[in-house]
Amino acid sequence: MAKFRIATPAGASFTVAGGGYGYEMEALEPIDAEIYEVAAGSEEEFIAAARDADAVYAKGRPITKRMIEGLNRCKIIALGSVGVDSVDVAAATAKGIPVTNCPDTFIEEVADHAMTLILATHRRLVEQDRLVRDGRWSEGRPALLQFPRLRGMTLGLIAFGHVARAVAERAKPFGLNIIAYDPYIEEIVMVERGVEPVSLPELLARADILSMHTPATDSANRLIREEHFRQMKKTAIYVSTGRGPTTDETALIKALDEGWIAAAGLDVLEQEPPGGNNPLLKMDKVILTAHVASATARFDPARRRRVGLELSLVLSGRWPMSAVNPSVLAESGLRRWQPVSMERGPNS
Repeated sequence: MAKFRIATPAGASFTVAGGGYGYEMEALEPIDAEIYEVAAGSEEEFIAAARDADAVYAKGRPITKRMIEGLNRCKIIALGSVGVDSVDVAAATAKGIPVTNCPDTFIEEVADHAMTLILATHRRLVEQDRLVRDGRWSEGRPALLQFPRLRGMTLGLIAFGHVARAVAERAKPFGLNIIAYDPYIEEIVMVERGVEPVSLPELLARADILSMHTPATDSANRLIREEHFRQMKKTAIYVSTGRGPTTDETALIKALDEGWIAAAGLDVLEQEPPGGNNPLLKMDKVILTAHVASATARFDPARRRRVGLELSLVLSGRWPMSAVNPSVLAESGLRRWQPVSMERGPNS
């Protein structure tokens, strides 16, 4: 039996279920660790199989408070994603277990996708494609004559973490004026990047394009609601590549349906995949993608190698590269080998 045993829910992956753990094992084999899959259909099944695991590789299903409380030996819960909403971080913190994620692995990909949605939504790209395919060529140009050119418009960023900063970098060459709201980031961080810090009401009133980047935390749940959409310009477009629950989807649908805002480009939804009766699926003014912003050929190898490294570090008695609950590290007895990434709020 291996020295360290890492439990993970069975048959769950971003790619092919049961596709193996070769990338993770690059860092785990040298410390004599193994990953084993456990039945996780119920909390009881998971607890029974993972009770004495040295670590948990969280994927595919929520890791709840009850499941965490049932772990006897767990030293780390590792995620191969930026978002950590699938793990009860408070329960892990209470039990002294660090939770790690991949906060800086897919920044460029998500920023590229956000910029793609901004451009495609502004130019009504899907609608234009449909007009051509439907033999309505002559309607294409008139449909766009009502919209201003992109240069000189104002892009508003909600949250100014890694992805939003990369979006700002991409937006500048297009001549966009950039403003941002993030109460967890010092204003100088924005100013140094040529971005104007503003309050949320000011951002809503000024933005021609609003790009949402807040992760799913309790404080950010439905951060943008009906009252906020009512404050936006009727010509504004709303883009989201963060997490679906940060937007009140019912309010967004109402805003689009009643003309409070003009269009939306969404990579994330409150329910994924959406039910067939979701009105967003039938709206011409909406562009949808299937939560794919981070997906490229490097996605799976990069995140899985990062998970393997984090597991290896903690099981070897060292601090992880990133912990979403860094307060537990000081009392963990782990050796600090380099500065750990400590995000101070919902800004990744």
